[in-house]
Amino acid sequence: MLSGIPIILKYILTGLLGAFPIIELRYSVVIAQYLFSLPVLPAFICGLIGNIIPVYFIVKYIRPLFDFFGKFKPFKIIIDWASEKATKKIAENEKLQTYTALALFLFVAVPIPTTGAWVGSLIANFLEIPPKKAVPPIIAGVIVAGLIMAFANGGVQYLLNG
Repeated sequence: MLSGIPIILKYILTGLLGAFPIIELRYSVVIAQYLFSLPVLPAFICGLIGNIIPVYFIVKYIRPLFDFFGKFKPFKIIIDWASEKATKKIAENEKLQTYTALALFLFVAVPIPTTGAWVGSLIANFLEIPPKKAVPPIIAGVIVAGLIMAFANGGVQYLLNG
């Protein structure tokens, strides 16, 4: 569709789309296929790289941002509410404590809006899950969600093109 753009720029844009919240890998693959006419595998790899780069930083370093914005009353109310709700749920349920990695994986792997790596990383941070335990299931979930979208998109293209 956008044939005038150099191929390297299409790959870079696909990676940047993958890094963008809500779009992430799941939609960057579809956009790359339809808009940039990229093959599915290179689009998947570029979107995956873009999507997993922010994960570690969100899990590890978002807390100082919460602490900073928590000094301002409107933000503090929201941050405290979300932290308390997440912490209370996990503390009340032993199964959730045992299966947090699986729960993170499943949450991120379901390719619906607001269940991607960004939100999964925020949840891991709210629950104070260390990066070593949070990052692998989030990345695995990203891969599964991306594969689901790539295969679903391929099926739709097959049906449309006969």
